[in-house]
Amino acid sequence: MKGHKDLARDPETNAIINVNNLEYTQYLSRREVKIEKNEKVETMEEDLANVKSELNEIKSLLKELLHGSWYYRTKQLIKAICLY
Repeated sequence: MKGHKDLARDPETNAIINVNNLEYTQYLSRREVKIEKNEKVETMEEDLANVKSELNEIKSLLKELLHGSWYYRTKQLIKAICLY
């Protein structure tokens, strides 16, 4: 290709190809880094969803505990009042 030393025409397919191996290697490296970042983000999103779920479960258990404790104290107080 005139004026483009890194480009050549494939004689079998007639396609224009980049013959600069350094650029291709750099492209593969950039692509791999991008894939790794995407996988890391997906893992972090899954972890965050799990933490949210566990936090909601803890909140629910605390509400049950608080409600049960309040109910027990109220019941004890009523019994004490009735005894007088």
